[in-house]
Amino acid sequence: MVHPEQVREAICRALPDAAVEVEDLTGGGDHLQVKVVSTAFAGLPRVRQHQLVYGALRSELASEAIHALAVQTSIPS
Repeated sequence: MVHPEQVREAICRALPDAAVEVEDLTGGGDHLQVKVVSTAFAGLPRVRQHQLVYGALRSELASEAIHALAVQTSIPS
């Protein structure tokens, strides 16, 4: 289990300009949905954008503190 604020902080460390929303989908802290808006995604394909987010959460995913992660990414409008 991981707290949503920890997830937000981890993503912001990797993508300092990111606006991040984290939603706990089940209340157990291991099934999360994140929405990430960052200029770092400009010009990148969606797969690469998601890889950046997964990379920021590598340890949480490897330890299975996060069991399922839904990711939405975009650039600022």
